Amino acid sequence: MSDPKKVDTAPEVDYEVGTAADVEAIMKKFDRESNIRLYQGVPKQIVRYVLVAFSLFMVWMNMFAVWDERIRRSAFLGMIILLVFVVFPRKKGVSRVNYIPWYDIVLGLAGAGSFFYFTFNADAIIKQGIRINTLQMVLGIIGILVLVEACRRAVGLPILIVASCFVLYAFIGKGMSLQRVIYNLFYTTTGVIGTPIGVCSTYIVLFIIFGAFLEATGIANFFIDGANAIAGSASGGPAKVAVISSALCGMVSGSSVGNTVTTGSVTIPLMKKTGYKGEFAGAVEAAASTGGQIMPPIMGAAAFLMAEMVGVEYSDIVVRAILPAVLYFTGIFLMVHFEAKKLGLRGLPREELPKAKALLPKIYLLIPLIALVYMIIKGSTMAKAAIIATLLAIAMSVVGNVVAKATHDEAHEMFTVTRFFDALENGGRSTLSVAVACGIAGIIAGVVTMTGLGQLLISAIVSVANGQLLIALFLTMLTCIVLGMGVPTTANYIIMATTCAPILIDGMGLDKLAANMFVFYFGIVADITPPVALAAYAGAAIAKANPMKTGVNASRLAIAAFIIPYIFAFNPAMLFIDTTIPEVVLIIVTSIAGMFSISAALEGYLRTHMNVIERLVGIVAGLMLIYPGVATDVIGLGAIAAIIVIQSIKARKNNEPKALA
Repeated sequence: MSDPKKVDTAPEVDYEVGTAADVEAIMKKFDRESNIRLYQGVPKQIVRYVLVAFSLFMVWMNMFAVWDERIRRSAFLGMIILLVFVVFPRKKGVSRVNYIPWYDIVLGLAGAGSFFYFTFNADAIIKQGIRINTLQMVLGIIGILVLVEACRRAVGLPILIVASCFVLYAFIGKGMSLQRVIYNLFYTTTGVIGTPIGVCSTYIVLFIIFGAFLEATGIANFFIDGANAIAGSASGGPAKVAVISSALCGMVSGSSVGNTVTTGSVTIPLMKKTGYKGEFAGAVEAAASTGGQIMPPIMGAAAFLMAEMVGVEYSDIVVRAILPAVLYFTGIFLMVHFEAKKLGLRGLPREELPKAKALLPKIYLLIPLIALVYMIIKGSTMAKAAIIATLLAIAMSVVGNVVAKATHDEAHEMFTVTRFFDALENGGRSTLSVAVACGIAGIIAGVVTMTGLGQLLISAIVSVANGQLLIALFLTMLTCIVLGMGVPTTANYIIMATTCAPILIDGMGLDKLAANMFVFYFGIVADITPPVALAAYAGAAIAKANPMKTGVNASRLAIAAFIIPYIFAFNPAMLFIDTTIPEVVLIIVTSIAGMFSISAALEGYLRTHMNVIERLVGIVAGLMLIYPGVATDVIGLGAIAAIIVIQSIKARKNNEPKALA
């Protein structure tokens, strides 16, 4: 335990936290998905049930409809565009109630009509080949331009700027005709209705709906209570609770920002009350929530997508993603621990925390997740598994009602017909931004395919890198962070997999899975990397802290996400590729020891305060341990042992308690 006297020396902390209105205001300022139209009364109910109908239609389409892929995808995008113009206003801050301007109605109908025209005339258009007529040219142009505007409203400008550069290259760089560009981008499965939309209209939409129903079961509260029971009483307990609960909630939610707001509204006030500074508390929640996207077995639905994109079994993705995820959260957990020890912070009183025994009756909430993973491992299609898991989530919600009545649990939020429709509505609305981002990703992928730009990019990166993998990885990292700014997780990964991963695979000879994991990691950390760090901004809003400082702190806490991808790129053994069981065990042990060393060094505290030399040695030793190899492990262990001895001597002289207590 910490020395009680330490509490008195802790710095004064501002206990003020943001209200729900504060969070909503900052998210409307920075997060496009939070900027939606205001509806009341009958119009609100109409929009609600249109979104509900859309979600139900998606389930029906994936279960029963046997359509040509071009028909399925164009119909899906037509509905998406229509709904985007109903839900999202032209600009931020629009607060007029029950109002859609006439030009939005025209844009929505024109854009949706362009895609529906393709839906109902697909056979004739396919037979025409590239010889599309003037009407079809005009409709293709309208469809693409309206999709661009829909993406601007729901996602933002960064991805559009990139896509525009690609399209300009097709016209200026390759001298392609307007007819050829429109045909390839609008009327073939290598453009707007390409693989990204194909994946979105099948897997992603169903997993988003599943996530909405899983949240309705109360599983987020279960995870938070479980984390409190495990770590709430430890030094700096609320921060450790944030790490554990956000890891569990984030893998399901598929949204770094959404997870930050959900769990952060509980954990951030407690962290500030314990004694953490606001920018640190907000950063812990943002970093942990973002990390939930890399947490097996769900990985925000990316695990299923990666299996499809890489062409391996889902179980392979889960197994190989375990160690990087463990190291990520180990790093954050240790850093909040050392921060607590440095500040002399205590945990929460045990009598105020949930009891593990009381949580056991709610273990049934995990059944949908377990069933989902089991079905996919056993060979079920991902669409079928997602739908069955959703039905199980609904069943568990009903079970929760029965259990709550039997145990007189007044805190339990009953699952009602209203909440059933809420889940369908939320699932439908959450799909919109992902779908339009996937449509734009299809444009990027389409230009790469029809112009051969992929080979040019590969040659350019290889030339600049001069054959050096480190330089190629660094350039790819920067590209992923830029392309990932403000883009939903699943769409983010698809963009990275279609644009960045081939550069590393074909240009630098990187293992296919390692390359996909590399770009996925750096696309995700865009949510906490300034200047566009949406998860950090959400955490800062709750913590009433400076957003930029919160983003910098979150990036520091998530240091593992910036280190580990380079390690498994250079040595795929970290992903358990071409390794033996003894090697796997050694890699796990030394990697965790490495994160221990790096975390202490970054916090500047182990048994006592560390000087600059000790911190530098700790970082180098940690990196050597994380990198698989006997020689580096021996050197790293020796260096860490030396630091621990020095720290122990200094702590004994200062009469300080053990930091690991």
